[in-house]
Amino acid sequence: MSIRKLLPAFLLGGLAIATTFAQVPYGPIKPTPSSEILLNLKKLNVLGSVLYVAAHPDDENTLLLAYLAKDRLVRTGYLSMTRGDGGQNLIGPEQGENIGIIRTQELLAARRVDGPDQFFSRAYDFGFSKSTDEAVRTWGQEKALADVVWMIRKYQPDVILTRFPPDARAGHGHHSASAFLAEQAFKISNDPTKFPEQLTYVKPWQAKRIMWNMFIPGAFLSNKKPEETGNLVGVETGVFNPLLGRSYGEIAAESRSQHKSQGFGAPSSRGAKMDYFLLKAGDPAEKDPLDGIDLSWKRVANSDAVQAEVNQVINSFKPAQPDASIPALVQLYKTISKLDTTNIYVKAKRKDIETLIQECLGLWVESNPGSYAVTPGETVKVTSNIVSRASTPVQLVRIRYSTGKDSTLNLALKPNEVIVLPTQLTIPKTAKISQPYWLEKPIDKGIFQVDNQQLIGLPENPPAITASFTIEISGQPFTFTTPVVYKSTDPVEGETYRPFIIQPDVTANLTERVFIFPTNAPKTGDVVLKAGRANVSGTLKLDVPAGWQVKPASVPFSLTNKGEEQRVSFTLTPTAQAQDGKIQMVMTTSDGTFTTGLREIAYNHIPTQTLFPPADAKLVKLDVKVTAKNIGYIVGAGDEIPAALQQLGSRVTLLGPADLAGNLSGYDAIITGVRAYNTDASLARYQSKLMEYVKNGGTMIVQYVTPASSFLRSDPPLPQLGPYPFTINRDRVTEEDAQMTFINPQSRLLNYPNKITEADFSGWIQERGIYFAQEWDKAYEPIFSAHDQSEAPKQGSLLYAKYGKGHFMYTGLVFFRELPAGVPGAYRLFANMISVGDNSAASVSGSKTKP
Repeated sequence: MSIRKLLPAFLLGGLAIATTFAQVPYGPIKPTPSSEILLNLKKLNVLGSVLYVAAHPDDENTLLLAYLAKDRLVRTGYLSMTRGDGGQNLIGPEQGENIGIIRTQELLAARRVDGPDQFFSRAYDFGFSKSTDEAVRTWGQEKALADVVWMIRKYQPDVILTRFPPDARAGHGHHSASAFLAEQAFKISNDPTKFPEQLTYVKPWQAKRIMWNMFIPGAFLSNKKPEETGNLVGVETGVFNPLLGRSYGEIAAESRSQHKSQGFGAPSSRGAKMDYFLLKAGDPAEKDPLDGIDLSWKRVANSDAVQAEVNQVINSFKPAQPDASIPALVQLYKTISKLDTTNIYVKAKRKDIETLIQECLGLWVESNPGSYAVTPGETVKVTSNIVSRASTPVQLVRIRYSTGKDSTLNLALKPNEVIVLPTQLTIPKTAKISQPYWLEKPIDKGIFQVDNQQLIGLPENPPAITASFTIEISGQPFTFTTPVVYKSTDPVEGETYRPFIIQPDVTANLTERVFIFPTNAPKTGDVVLKAGRANVSGTLKLDVPAGWQVKPASVPFSLTNKGEEQRVSFTLTPTAQAQDGKIQMVMTTSDGTFTTGLREIAYNHIPTQTLFPPADAKLVKLDVKVTAKNIGYIVGAGDEIPAALQQLGSRVTLLGPADLAGNLSGYDAIITGVRAYNTDASLARYQSKLMEYVKNGGTMIVQYVTPASSFLRSDPPLPQLGPYPFTINRDRVTEEDAQMTFINPQSRLLNYPNKITEADFSGWIQERGIYFAQEWDKAYEPIFSAHDQSEAPKQGSLLYAKYGKGHFMYTGLVFFRELPAGVPGAYRLFANMISVGDNSAASVSGSKTKP
């Protein structure tokens, strides 16, 4: 047996204790100091739970969650109705379900800081909503409600807390809907006639009360007591925990700062902070939400001896010698195991004791494959490591892998010596591809389709492979289960981890998501085939709808090495009968048919995420003309508009500081990406240069910026975004089919080089626009008026002004969503905007003069 010594640093790597609700770490767990072990010992005496419900990642009150989990020591869970799929992305181009993947991982990172469990419903974040009715209608009220009931029955909370009220004060239809659904679920979760299919796995459950974790609009951090009638109680949550060496405000700031894609880095809060709670239903509370709830072992039958044993372990704990507590913990485990093991607290506390034993031993366990990805049927080398840092006698009995391989060992773990156990694992041919479970099927309107009831609520997939280590202490076995995770060493970051995945034999990625055809001229595209295993060969077929021609229609491929790529070029030609549709890649090998692409989402602050989307691209036959051929683009917070402009036949140059400092006169138009002025602190230094470019005859388009001062980054301070003053607010039109009224139908923007009609606003996705202009100088011309139902018209979605010889526009229309989605009318309108400076035409259809 190969044994090697490690440095005696207390590094706890990759150990995942298999509890009912444990969040699986993909990497090393931080060292557990004795002070935190003592805190976890004290938690053994607390039997109570709270479920917090809100709508999105970053909605949760991280201060309160940290307080509940680490001060009150109750089991605490956060149920986010959505994964934040409709949010904007400050760090990259991902949108929709892909930004939802990022925000899921950011939320898990937040929970690893503040302590609670993390859950999700199946609801899809379809973008900003202005009413509860719209949100629950889009999600499907019964399905969304079923998910909340499911989590209540599964988690069995004593108290349910909502972040928002079920009304307009919530500020977002998803927010108010989360509270509405939580209140409805509170009323029916104990009724066995409601969602009876769940009772195969759970039982009805009634929480004692549901309360709104109140806030004063516009003053979330205020300690002022809300002026609200009813059963209102306050709790000081901003207290200091000497065992952790931090206040809960400091922990909360670190937790909230994990939401990097939303730009939610937060300063630490110190000092007193009050949280207030308003009773919505259930038993009244006198002092705090947990009033009247028995948090002791008295709530478990025949447990009289347990509390005394726990107190003995706590009182005898030696911080300098934590393993001295192991004999008492083993005895406590045996005592609790004699109780009703179906009781949720008996199960949870047994797992907590297992974790404490691992912490007191300084036990480090991990299993690492030789590759981060394999295919079904493939064999992979896995190296498992285990070391105990304590003098307590420990016997390693066996390692069992979820593939079915079982190794009986009976090895003594000598203090601070690592046992290295290599093995070969064969992945079953029936193994599922590691697609996030909620993305295995297309989204059904506003909700993800998930057939397996037991997956609903989980933040991510169960690990592809697990390794279970059974050790024995004083004749008592304990099993620790860890995910098999890939480990590598980066020369900058050091040791890094990423999830181990099962992938297809071959994938195909098209280099374009959308192919736009302004004419019947052919276009060339590329597809990149990638081998998931060695020696994979077959035929690639390119399927197109009727009316399209593709050459070649099929191509043989042969990939010798795993990870090897083969690029295939093809030509697409529309005929007069071509209709919009998709080109699809179909790979056929001796092992079957494969139709997926490969997408990796990699950022330093989250584990690399791998998805297998359909291998296809949209085909759009479009009557569009564009006269602007040379475009300068200033990148903002990540969008894919440059690629869309190239599809129109324009040449696009990404402008950096050196370009902006140079000669700009050669560009037909310069465009700023979404939130460019919010994210690029240096852009203000070139503002006068950009305005001079416009004045001398250039065209400039500023896509939306956020008005909040906390987001504005300007050095030096930016007096105004355009040549004339205008302000921006949070006005938006969220109904993607809202009527767009043309204020001046003769406007050049609506007539040249494309005649814009109401039909051009058909098929838009998610919304019309966000962050509209609110007040503007009379030099600006508003182009559209639009509004959501029951709201006043808004005219600030697109402003146009002539400045000197040139043209300036500000737009909140969401081109960053519409163009990558291949929405035809969005292309036609944007083509007009970038072409507005074309002076070659003597007149414009529908207008006798140019603006």
